[in-house]
Amino acid sequence: MPDKKKIKENLEHERDILLEQLKDMGKLDAETGEWEATPEQLEFPESDENDKADRFEDFEARSSMMRTLEPRLNNILKALKKLNRDSFGKCEICKKDIETARLEANPAARTCKKHLES
Repeated sequence: MPDKKKIKENLEHERDILLEQLKDMGKLDAETGEWEATPEQLEFPESDENDKADRFEDFEARSSMMRTLEPRLNNILKALKKLNRDSFGKCEICKKDIETARLEANPAARTCKKHLES
């Protein structure tokens, strides 16, 4: 079993990075607990249709990125909660130990390599 202290440090570090990235692109909805993309703040009103289109494109990119980052953050938070339980480091499918190399590469891993695609 890998060093849980090191895993915790890695998880907390990644959590902090993800939170900063999410904060840069949106805000956390207090009622739903979900992140929502927000348009980039402008220093002055949009002057033409191209500016509006660029702003919309940026908003779409932010939304897409948040759909990637938010699940990763949720996996990190789940792993941090499980860290001191016996179930940490066990595959959620077969209940066997997750490979040490896999946990070191992805401390939030929830399955062993065999069940990676499950």
